[in-house]
Amino acid sequence: MSSRPAIPCSRPASANGGARPYSPAPLRRLTLHYIASSSSSARHLHGFACSSPQHGTPPVSNISTAQFKSKGAPLRRPTQEEAEEAVRTLIAWAGDDPNREGLKDTPRRVVEAFREYFRGYELDPVAMLREPTFEEVGGYDDLVMLRDIRVESHCEHHIAPFIGVAHVAYLPNGKVAGLSKLARVVEACSKRLQTQETLSAEIADAIDKALDPRGVAVMIEAEHQCMTMRGVHQPGVAAVTTRFLGAFSTDSALRDRFLMLANGSRRR
Repeated sequence: MSSRPAIPCSRPASANGGARPYSPAPLRRLTLHYIASSSSSARHLHGFACSSPQHGTPPVSNISTAQFKSKGAPLRRPTQEEAEEAVRTLIAWAGDDPNREGLKDTPRRVVEAFREYFRGYELDPVAMLREPTFEEVGGYDDLVMLRDIRVESHCEHHIAPFIGVAHVAYLPNGKVAGLSKLARVVEACSKRLQTQETLSAEIADAIDKALDPRGVAVMIEAEHQCMTMRGVHQPGVAAVTTRFLGAFSTDSALRDRFLMLANGSRRR
C-alpha cells in the first residue's frame, strides 16, 4: 500500500516556524461486515467480522478469535493492535500527529478506556439477579425500590456519554434479590452503546425475566453530552424515560406512587 498524502498539521514544530506536516504510516483499512439478527427485538450489533481489501491480508476473523456475549450470535472483535491503529487514524483525520509525544500512547489509553466503558457486553444482568435470590421474605410483597443509582452510558449515535441516575422498583412475587444486585444490573446494562430509551427497557426486562415479579418500574434521568458539547449545545437539560411492566402498567395508583418516590429524590 502506498503512503498517504501528507496531512497538514496546525501544530508548529519545524525550525523555521512553518507548520509541521504529518505523513502517517501506511494503514490497513478495515471493512466491517454486519451480521443482522432475525429477532425484531434485537438492537445491538449481533456480530461482525473485519476484512481488509488488501490482497494477501487475512480477515480479522482469522486473526482474532476473541468473543464476548451479546443478545445474539457471539461478537468477533478486532485485535488490540487493530483497535489502536483505528484510533491513530482518527487522530490523523482530526488533523494532529498521533506520533508526537503527547499522543503516542493515546491509542492504547483510548482502547483501554473503551474496554471499561463497554464492559457490559461481557456481563449477563439476568444471571446477576438470579445468583442468589431469597425466598425467606416474611410475607413481604410491597414495593422494593432503589433511588438515584448512578448511570454512565454512551449514546449509540455519537458514542458520547450520557450520565444521570436511575430509579428502579419491583413488586416481589415470593422472592427477592439482594439490593446491591439491582445497582449492578443498572451498571451492567449501562456499559453498552445504546439509547436511553433502550437502556430503560433493558433494565426492566432483566429484572422481569430474572425475578418474575408482579411488576417492574424503571425511570432514568440523564444529561446527554451529544446535546451539551455539539448540536444544540444545551447543557443542563435532562432526558427522562420510563418503563413499566406488570402491575405498574395497569395500576395507575401504583405507578403514581413510584413516580412520587422517584421525584422525591430531587427534594432531599
